[in-house]
Amino acid sequence: MTQPVRTILVTGANGQLGTELQRYAWPKGWAVVALDQDTLDLRDTAAIATKVAEREWAAVINGAAYTAVDKAETDLVNAWAVNAMAPAAFAAACAGAGIPIVQVSTDYVFDGAREGAWQVGDPVAPLGVYGASKLGGELAVRTSGARHVIVRTAWVVSAHGSNFIKTMLRVGATNPTLRVVDDQHGSPTSAADLAAALATITMRLVDDAAAPTGTYHFSNAGAVTWAGFAREIFAQSAARGGAEAEVQGIPTSEYPTPATRPANSLLSHDAITQDYGIHPQAWQTALGTILDELIGVPAKETQA
Repeated sequence: MTQPVRTILVTGANGQLGTELQRYAWPKGWAVVALDQDTLDLRDTAAIATKVAEREWAAVINGAAYTAVDKAETDLVNAWAVNAMAPAAFAAACAGAGIPIVQVSTDYVFDGAREGAWQVGDPVAPLGVYGASKLGGELAVRTSGARHVIVRTAWVVSAHGSNFIKTMLRVGATNPTLRVVDDQHGSPTSAADLAAALATITMRLVDDAAAPTGTYHFSNAGAVTWAGFAREIFAQSAARGGAEAEVQGIPTSEYPTPATRPANSLLSHDAITQDYGIHPQAWQTALGTILDELIGVPAKETQA
């Protein structure tokens, strides 16, 4: 007898994470339907409720977000609608349907004012509208009654869309020297690796009623600053025949932005490793995989 396909509703179809969730090699019997803003307006809570109720979804992965961190400072209503009210609507609908929801959140719920990696239970204190609205989404999901997992992440990059890697390669192609902030610390996150972690969590939530729930952190392993990240990007790019540039580290004070960024975005993986057996790979390795797609594998590897 053929096993019915279990279909997961995914939001943010055109984003980095949504793209990778669609590219992920889901096992036989699993499928995703990914929606973008044109097919589901996340500011319309009634439309969200209707979408969840229209078929028997196995789960929802809400990876969409209002991520324009600086713009959010003056566009509060839209930021809160997408980052807080939409998760509330999804979670309420999931609770009603008896299905789990996986909500993607951010390191911006923290103020960045500590040494070492942030633990999932550390006090939250967002510095701006983006972080506050994402925290609102977390609270809505937690109090909805739906079985849920919240996964905070940081510094998401991939071969798709707009992100730090692609910006560095573009700017570095025409500028021999770049000035990059060197006093904000964190770990880059491959959108593909994040998608794989979310898939692992979601399938377990669907298959196992006793699967762990709550809040987790996922990023790639290892700490670096933005400037250090840029240097590694150009080192690996040069090995592939791509852009190469010198990176000069500068303090955040020399690169003012409307929204304040956390000085420390490093996330602890203890909880996700303990409960789900997920061991993130090093960010340098993940970067290499992304550059393989953007530029090609290094010449020495193609000759081996």
